[in-house]
Amino acid sequence: MKASVYRGHGRLDTEDWPIPVIGAGELLVRLRGWGLCGSDIAKVLAPATRVPSVFGHELVGDVVAAGADVVGLAVGDRVVAAHHVPCGECHACRRGSESMCPGFKASNLDPGGFAEYVRIPEANVRHATFRVPAHLTDETASFVEPLACCLRAVRRSGVTSGDTAVVVGLGSIGSLFVQLLRRAGAAVIGVDPIEARAALAVTLGAHAAGPPAEAARAARTISDGRGADVVVITGGGADVLPWAADVVRDGGSIHYFAGGGGDTLPLPLEHLYHRELTITTTYSSSPRDLADAFACLVAGEVDVSALITHRVPLARVADGVDLMRRREALKVFVTP
Repeated sequence: MKASVYRGHGRLDTEDWPIPVIGAGELLVRLRGWGLCGSDIAKVLAPATRVPSVFGHELVGDVVAAGADVVGLAVGDRVVAAHHVPCGECHACRRGSESMCPGFKASNLDPGGFAEYVRIPEANVRHATFRVPAHLTDETASFVEPLACCLRAVRRSGVTSGDTAVVVGLGSIGSLFVQLLRRAGAAVIGVDPIEARAALAVTLGAHAAGPPAEAARAARTISDGRGADVVVITGGGADVLPWAADVVRDGGSIHYFAGGGGDTLPLPLEHLYHRELTITTTYSSSPRDLADAFACLVAGEVDVSALITHRVPLARVADGVDLMRRREALKVFVTP
């Protein structure tokens, strides 16, 4: 089969790769397509990324072979599958930190979604694979995993009805957050210097959206001068923290959904302490979040129809990466 293989120094080459061999409880899926994720791009750019590697995890495809003991799924089913699953039994899992489970970090798809075929391991089949109903398009179905990550972040942020929430970065992830925070009952302000992205956020339910200064004024106005209850940061790294601290109310919270640059946090501890600010983070999702995200998309409760702006074939994955790096694409969908 063909796969887009990372060969180091930011290079992705289309190469021949062995079709995976499945075992008991596993599935072999022929991919229909997958979404490019910011974490894929980060791996392409990171000097320490293992070589060779095949990335990709926001995938949808057809089951072409099923191992013994697979229950509820069969050849011919169209499915989505997530790449990591927790053990469900360790201390981290029992405490709601499934993405910190050692098993979670060790699990993965084989070889990854930048390929024509992928093997879904047994645990992923049981806990992180869903049959896609006919009314969902492939592109909509590919959002199950990123939406699940956003759902987990919204839950951890502590947002509640009547809150004011600010979303920094209005790419595809920020657009999902706008809708989920509105769904939670918050008034949402979006932050992005790209006018088209700000305009889309308003159509998706944001009270207002625009560049940082404009968004900060809107957050103050809509919260009666208190400031935002929650600021969700989807990009920009540590440099965004001082701005977020200025926008959030005393006692409010700042949630880092994405990592990014910065070895230290540019905010004095005294500032956090005297204002009782809380910084939270989330990394990935859990089986519960995946199931809820899948149900949400099936029910049409989140609109992703405008989020995929570019489509490329497997041989042009590198072009898709460049489009997203330059912020010319909101989301890129790749097909074999």
